[in-house]
Amino acid sequence: MSDILSPALLSFVLTVGLGSILFWAGALWFFRDLYNGIIATYIQKIPFVGNWEWFQDSGTVVGAIVVGYMMVIITISLLTSLLSEPLLLKLAKKHYPNQPVVGSPKITTSILLSLKAGALFLLLFLLTFPLVFVPVFGQIWMLWLWSLLIKEPTTYDVGALFIKDEKEMNTQKKRAWKTAIIASLFNYLPLLNIFAPLFGQILFLHQILGAREPKS
Repeated sequence: MSDILSPALLSFVLTVGLGSILFWAGALWFFRDLYNGIIATYIQKIPFVGNWEWFQDSGTVVGAIVVGYMMVIITISLLTSLLSEPLLLKLAKKHYPNQPVVGSPKITTSILLSLKAGALFLLLFLLTFPLVFVPVFGQIWMLWLWSLLIKEPTTYDVGALFIKDEKEMNTQKKRAWKTAIIASLFNYLPLLNIFAPLFGQILFLHQILGAREPKS
């Protein structure tokens, strides 16, 4: 938490987060008729309840808000993946001054992993949208979906800086579920969700590098 609240990281999070929010707010407002039409069509195709008039009306409104919120989260995750390397190196130098940097994530790989995670997340979310409204289970399911956005891109973006051994990277990937789920808890809180991807990267940074080195 001391890392995420530093001026440099706060500036990054606010720039990326608020920029993503403003972009999607403007885009969805400009194309609101088309967007609402797509959501309404989707709601009507939901099995069993899609032909209920009250569900179509309320579902379209809720669906438009929720899908827009998810697009913001996906965009924040993608931008964080692409732009956070200097911050991660700065944190590593601060807490682990003797830890060598062994590589750098490739931009194309970061983009592909982020797009893959975003597409999988959105597909599963749209296919299981009614489950979101099931008490308790829906919230657990949503938390797991959000963790998909963070786990693989974060593992690569941070791991590529400090891990060369493929076996070690695979081990860290298996451990990354807990880290991704903890970071995804931010997504339950509007506006604070802008912290989730970078918080996940910081958690993973400490996970793979271990205890912080004592200050000299």
